[in-house]
Amino acid sequence: MLRLVMPQWLTVVLDVLAWGLFHAATGYAAHRLPARRLARDGWLMRPRHFEDGGRFYRRRLRIHRWKDRLPEAGALFEGGVSKRELPSRDAAGLEVFVRETRRAELGHWWAMLCSPLFLLWNPPLASALLVSYGVLVNMPFIMIQRHNRFRTQALLARLHRRGSPR
Repeated sequence: MLRLVMPQWLTVVLDVLAWGLFHAATGYAAHRLPARRLARDGWLMRPRHFEDGGRFYRRRLRIHRWKDRLPEAGALFEGGVSKRELPSRDAAGLEVFVRETRRAELGHWWAMLCSPLFLLWNPPLASALLVSYGVLVNMPFIMIQRHNRFRTQALLARLHRRGSPR
């Protein structure tokens, strides 16, 4: 594979700037997605058997103990929605929250998928470390969004079964 060669200090600067750019660009791209594109779980975001309706994240990973320690940037762009708390507790507010968890999860998948670009200008060891960084930084956020979405979808299902507008 052809690799761009540059001084080590410049490579480090480029790596830092690239990760910042990748996170900002993928976050903004996800922010700009129309609501209709996030109305349902596609192949990537559909529940997997091992997740057990989100119980995997709570029981095995104890996500409820550490998820609030991570930053939340849902409201970073104008018109964005923070996922620190529900927009409202009625069905419409819960559906907005579910949609926004999909948006956030997709943004983190996209950022992680930028990782192989580091192969273009980094030596093999640095490339492996930067790809690992991409996975390690984005996976906790993906897991949090999935956990929150599954819990909120279960709550929505209960509300719909009861026929309650709340």
